[in-house]
Amino acid sequence: MHIKNILYYLFGLILLSGCTGSHIGGRTDWSDEYGTLTAGTPIQMQYGHDIDDDTPHNIAVLLPLSGDGAPVGRTIRTSIEMATLQNAPRGLNLSFYDTAQNLSETITNVLASNPEIIIGPVFSNDARTLRDAKSSEIPVLSFTSDATAIGDGVMTMALMPNNGIDTIVQEMKSDNRQKFIVFAPNNNSGHLMAGAAIAASEINNIELIGIFYYDEKNPDSIKSTAEIASMNTARTVAHTRARQVLSDIITNERLTAIERSNLNTQLEKLSKTDALGRVPFDSVLFLGNGDDTKSLASYLRYYNVGANDAKFYGTPMWDGSDITSDFTMTGAKYASLPPIDSEFSTTYEKISGGMANTLAAFGYDATKLAIGMIYSDKSNAAYLLDPSGYIGTNGIFRLNPNGDNERAMRIMELNGTGIAREVKPAPSDFLKPLYNINPHKISAADSMELQTTGIDPDDFIKIPERFQSKYRSKTIGANTSVSTNVTQTAEPIEIISTEENSETLTSSEYKPIKLESVRRSYIDEYEIEE
Repeated sequence: MHIKNILYYLFGLILLSGCTGSHIGGRTDWSDEYGTLTAGTPIQMQYGHDIDDDTPHNIAVLLPLSGDGAPVGRTIRTSIEMATLQNAPRGLNLSFYDTAQNLSETITNVLASNPEIIIGPVFSNDARTLRDAKSSEIPVLSFTSDATAIGDGVMTMALMPNNGIDTIVQEMKSDNRQKFIVFAPNNNSGHLMAGAAIAASEINNIELIGIFYYDEKNPDSIKSTAEIASMNTARTVAHTRARQVLSDIITNERLTAIERSNLNTQLEKLSKTDALGRVPFDSVLFLGNGDDTKSLASYLRYYNVGANDAKFYGTPMWDGSDITSDFTMTGAKYASLPPIDSEFSTTYEKISGGMANTLAAFGYDATKLAIGMIYSDKSNAAYLLDPSGYIGTNGIFRLNPNGDNERAMRIMELNGTGIAREVKPAPSDFLKPLYNINPHKISAADSMELQTTGIDPDDFIKIPERFQSKYRSKTIGANTSVSTNVTQTAEPIEIISTEENSETLTSSEYKPIKLESVRRSYIDEYEIEE
């Protein structure tokens, strides 16, 4: 399976379970052990072989090493081995386990090896199974963005979708956008991301006036969704009505020469267009991937939503696509992680023969974080959850007590050249809160019909006052009520693997420390599509 496609599976949330509270199932929040530290300068993760400790330490790694998920597993494994060889002191015992083979038995074997920390798994069901089987004392650095699969010591290195949505809506606010609509994939992830957009709109005081769902990679669905959002039918009918009024008056009424000339001029002007009026929004937020976004944007332009009518915005879902060279998207902005460190990219490419990607960067950082935790004089929770955060391979990040994370993001702008331009760099610290959306407080959003007062043909033509009551038109396409219909959502995507591969990589410098008891309480739960 292509790595970019799997990244799409990993990026998103599915369905809120509605579970809240500070004490659920006997679990307490990791922050009970973490304390109330304040944020400072992000920490540079630098740990080397010169640490004077050759006591054995165990790190277990759970990855899909066979089957359809193997490309993902190989990508992360390479970066983990690279970080270990560069940073591990003597005594490190790094063991790899294949999640594609008899997961329950594999997890049993992992826990029997008494790891001090576990890196992985990748997919939500695997992470959930591990969380339910292990002691809360064992920290886990997974790669799933499924909030129902994390917590109780299971954290994630994956990019949380709400970070990108929060970032780009803040940018819309700084651009003085007033009203926007959302296009989102018609699946569980899309509905949750639309829910995050609702939260962001309320926090930033920008009015969200329409939510439209489309079926991914479905040209007919994408076209019809764009047509509805553009008010094409109402604007076309209003245009037809305005031309009819002018024609009827010219044909049926006694007019002065000046009146007839004026009406003919208006009719000639209308003949050069096929729609009337402008859409009631000034911006569009696309929550899908780059390919679907390009199609939606193209159809919006086709249905007379011009660049002066609405500015386009997107999320990190655009990263890795060829949307940067699409002239239709010129001027569009999107949230993106900072570029991957060039030194890491060069070394990774030499080792693997392939280009470094976000998953590789996350795996590398997870390994350095695990090594740092083992040799820190802090408790595991205090180290992993340091509010100052860490300087990662592609920007700063920090882990939160509930298992999710925050990653600093930048703003990119498209110019049709194939190379996006950075217009706002990512923040360099967490001294001020970067995000306002709590992913554990987001609910799935229903579709929302476009909130509009409609198009009145009479607003776009001038007729003699004595005919106005006789030729009065009705407003077309008005809608001011929010739809409460729940759109049918797609089933989660699962990757099924078949082979097992468990082997050990050993380095002689390491010293075991006793893991402290770390507890948490489940707050709110989500599920993610992978």
